[in-house]
Formats: sequence, structure tokens, C-alpha cells
Amino acid sequence: MLVLLALLTCLFAPVPSGAQPSDGALYLQQLIDHAGQAKLAEQREWHLLLHYRKGVFGGYESEQDDPGFFLSPNGKTDPAAELNATLAKFFSDELVGRSRQPAQCAFIARYHWLKEQLQFDPTRLLSLACERFDRWYEDFEVQSISLIFPSAFLNNPASMFGHTLFRVDQKGQTEQTRILAYTINYAADVPPGAGLAYPIRGIFGSYKGYFSTIPYYLKVQQYRDIENRDIWEYRLNLTETQLRRFLMHAWELGNAYFDYFFFKENCSYHLLALLDYADPNLHLTEEFIGWTVPADTVRLIVSKPGLVSDITYRPSRSTVIKRKRESLPAEERELAHRITQDVEELTLPTFTQLVLAKQAFVLDLASDYLRYRIETTDSPKPEWKDRNRAVLTARSQLRIPSEGFTVRPFAKQPELGHKMHRAAIGGGWRNNDTFEEATFRGGYHDLLDPEVGYTPDAQIEMASITVRHYNRADQTRVERATLLNLLSLSPIDSVFHAPSWKLNVGMNTIRHHDCQLCSNGFLNVGIGGAKEFRLLKREVLFAFAETEASVSKAYDEMHRVGGGGTVGMLADITERWKLMATGTYLKFPLGDKSDDFRWYVGSRFAVAQNWAVRLEYNHRDRDNDVLFSVQAFF
Repeated sequence: MLVLLALLTCLFAPVPSGAQPSDGALYLQQLIDHAGQAKLAEQREWHLLLHYRKGVFGGYESEQDDPGFFLSPNGKTDPAAELNATLAKFFSDELVGRSRQPAQCAFIARYHWLKEQLQFDPTRLLSLACERFDRWYEDFEVQSISLIFPSAFLNNPASMFGHTLFRVDQKGQTEQTRILAYTINYAADVPPGAGLAYPIRGIFGSYKGYFSTIPYYLKVQQYRDIENRDIWEYRLNLTETQLRRFLMHAWELGNAYFDYFFFKENCSYHLLALLDYADPNLHLTEEFIGWTVPADTVRLIVSKPGLVSDITYRPSRSTVIKRKRESLPAEERELAHRITQDVEELTLPTFTQLVLAKQAFVLDLASDYLRYRIETTDSPKPEWKDRNRAVLTARSQLRIPSEGFTVRPFAKQPELGHKMHRAAIGGGWRNNDTFEEATFRGGYHDLLDPEVGYTPDAQIEMASITVRHYNRADQTRVERATLLNLLSLSPIDSVFHAPSWKLNVGMNTIRHHDCQLCSNGFLNVGIGGAKEFRLLKREVLFAFAETEASVSKAYDEMHRVGGGGTVGMLADITERWKLMATGTYLKFPLGDKSDDFRWYVGSRFAVAQNWAVRLEYNHRDRDNDVLFSVQAFF
């Protein structure tokens, strides 16, 4: 009763002694009583609207972190108090939330759900006109919703695992005009130039995350044309009622922010909450407890029977260029590149003697590359634009349409890939001892993992630990642990010149001086280049210049710092069989003055989507290790 009296004093003038409460106060009391009897504050849809989650020690707490999202001082942890306060605010035209609107309009999904549950009497609770929402909703002309997945991009910490957002598809749009639609996106508000501070602060929720509505063509320009990320589009089967619920809750979330957590409450997690409210039978967010990875959310949505009606692939500009180049003989491929350097090539017989269809294709490819350079370079050269105009002029003079060209993705859609976590058991031989070991890896993918559904030639390993038992020594120990292991191989050719790079932070077990099994913490970074060949199926040769710092009791002065280089090869033998070999030399002039020769050969065979076997050999400074393991992804 005290809670009710507090709410009433905010809405109505004090009642003189002996007077009866106003009809509004009486009706509010009736609604609160009715809601209590129906236990609306305990219902799943109310919890979805307020983003409540059960606490570890009981009770509830909302994942929403903006105080303005709650209409009760205790609303973050008390669903009933928030419901009662919400009902009270519906009788008021006071402006609330970041959008500064009456509660009926600022929290329109709450209003419509409670109206449906309690059957509001329009003569006793006046329904306010929400013109801002009505215009926003009508402008969408919504026909369907599509989940959009831009693939992973290692050169941006915010996009290392990919991204998800929704596109609102309008009535009458085609696959060609959907680029003009609007998106609903959730992302951290990160200041410019955050760099590596972004993932570090993002891990601990130091940024605020906001929902926004952005034209799709701007996102395509960012992801496909600038960052060279393929885009997968998943059309969702939602009813008209579900579409309206989806957009009403998206409108509400424009009033607030969540603390952005890089691994859990990220772009994908809170988007799933929108779908959960659109169709409360989905239970999507409940599938993610410790981690939320965009590819896993796509995999989950696709697994729901009948939820996805269509899948569309939108290749990045670099993928289009690479696939077009692959389709040409070597001499025509080089001709297209020479045209981008000197348009006088258009007058030479090597071009003019080509059939018209082939001339058109070569000119299209040259223009694609010039536009790519113009739009992805901070300070494009003026002559690039002049050359592109000359190429386009020559192309228009041919007066024939471009032939259709189907672009095959280098990485298939993410739901076809292995799951994020990996567990492995194995055994082998090290020096004069045998061992058994077990490994758990929190995420995500390494160069020898099955590549389907993942960005080729890219590695992200996090939170991995291996426990090994040595039989002769009768010793069980943590053999190795990985905090973060990133590696990006970017094959260089006459068109693309991105460097390759790597970063590895963790712990391993070494043999050094008199110490047979010593823990060794290390940090290794490197920069280099890679080159692709097609001698058998596909091979990537790479080389890195690198530096390494290590800490171990095995070393003089407990540390050593040095540098050197690595050369290696990554090869696809068959669709299921992959091989990698590397050789490394490092010299350490600081701390323990020593050097290391290292060799590694690893072979993986994919048994199924989430099962693989490996055979690996490691040599390091008189230390030899052979391991056979069976790996399961889950």
C-alpha cells in the first residue's frame, strides 16, 4: 500500500480529508490489483520487455543499465514495482526516457502488452497519440526482417568475430533495392582512436551500447566496400503481429543503453532479445551464458524450424575482384592490371583484339579495382579517378551489357562451420616419456581447424588450457595455456598488398638447461607477408619477422628477449585434409643469452562438421614432442 500511495502522490493532488479518491486513482488501483492477481510481473513477456534475468542468489536484475529506462526507483531489480510504476505513468503526460515522451509513447511495447492483458477502459485511461512512433513505424513499410552477418575482420578489434544487425525489409523492395532499406543496429559507443583499448575496456563493460537506425547502404559501404567483409543475409519468417512487436520494442530500446561487454552482452546478444520479444517461444538469449559469438547466434537462428526463409550472399568488393581475376587466363589478368596503371593499354592490340564480351569483362574488372583503391585509401591519387573515367568511357562505347558473373564465397555461410568451443583428448611421446593430455579452448578458430564458415587464413584462439600427464615422470601439469593467439595471413599479389601479422600471449612447457619441464610465459609478435599458390589444391607460403619475450625460472635472470623469423606453409590437401609446416629461428641477446631452432608440422583431418583428428610434431631446442589428438567442437 505504501508503494501505491507513493505512486499516487506523483500523479494526483492530495485528497482532502473525507473526500473520495479521483476516478483515475480508483482505476489505477483496480489495474494494479488486476495485474497482481494475474501475476503479470512474473510473466515471461514482462521480463523480456524489461530484460530481467534471474540472479545467482535469487531475485531478478535487468540487463538494462540506463536509469531512465525504469519508471520505479527499484525497477532494475523489482519487476512488480516497475509494473506498478509503469501503469501509474500511463495516466500522466510527463515526459520520460531519453526520447522525452509520455510513458505510453516512450515505452509503447509495454503499453500495448499491458493494454492487451488488462483490457484498458479507454474512457478511464485515455490513449495518447504517439505521432513520432507512428511516423517512424509507417516509414519502414515493413514486410519482413532480415538478420545480417558481416564476416569477421581481424584488422578491427571490434569485428574480429563478425557482427550481426537487422535490416527492415520494405514492401515492394527487390534484392537489388534492399540496399536502400534501414537497419536496426546495436553497438558500443567507442570514441575515435580507441584502438586496442576497445577490446580491453569492452571486456569489462566500460562502454555504453546503444541501438540505432542506420541506412543499410552505409553499413554495406563500411563492411563490404571498405573493410572487405562478405555479408550474409537471412530473411526471417515473422508474422505481421510479430513484426509490430519487434519494432515496438526496438523503439523502446532507443530510450536506453546497456553496458557493452565484448564477450557476452554484445551486438548479437541484445539483438536476439528483440526476436525473443517478437516471438517469446524462441528462447534465444537463454542459450548464451558465458559467451555470445555472432556466428553462434546465426547458427542458432538457422536451427529454429521455419524461422529462416531465404539466405542471400553479398560478396565484398575484394572478393568480387579476386574471383574475376581467377576466372581469367594469366595474360588477361595482367592486362586488366596494366590498364589500371596506364590507360594507353586500351589502344594496344593485346586489348583491341579481344572479343567484345572479353573486353567488357576486362574493363569491368579494371574499374572495380580502381574504385576499390579510390574508396579504401585515405588520400586517393587524382590519377586513379582520371583512369577510372577513361575506363568507364571505353566501357560505355562497347554498348553491350555485362554478362552475369556468379561470385563464389571464399568462406561459406557461418552456420556451416564448426562450433566455437573445442575440447580435445590425445596422447603421444616427448623425449623419453609418453603422455596423455586434455585440452579445452574457449574459442574460436585456428589455422588447422576445419575452415568451412570461417574467414580463410585467419586465426583467433582465446582462453585455451592443456593439462598433460607424463607417465615415466608420473607428473601431471598444465602443459600450455593461451590467453590470446591472433594470426592473419593476407596473400599478396599484384593487386592486394596487405601485410600478414601475428600476436601470441600465453604459457608453454620448455626444456632448457637442467630444467626438463619448466613453465615458460611468453609474448610473441610478428609482421610479414604471404603468397598464395595453386600447385596442388591451394597453398599459402608465409614469412614473419618477429620478436619474443619470455619469463621462466629456467633462464638466467629469469627472462630472455630477442627476435628472429619464421617461414611456413599452409596447404589444403583435400577438402577435409589440411597441412601446416613452419620453421623458426630466434636469437635472444637480452637476459638468458641463447637461441632457438623450432620446427612444427601439423596435419588435420575433418571427420565431420564438429569432429577432427590431428597429428602434430614439435621440435624446440633439443625438445621433441609428437601428439595425436581427437577434437570435438561444441
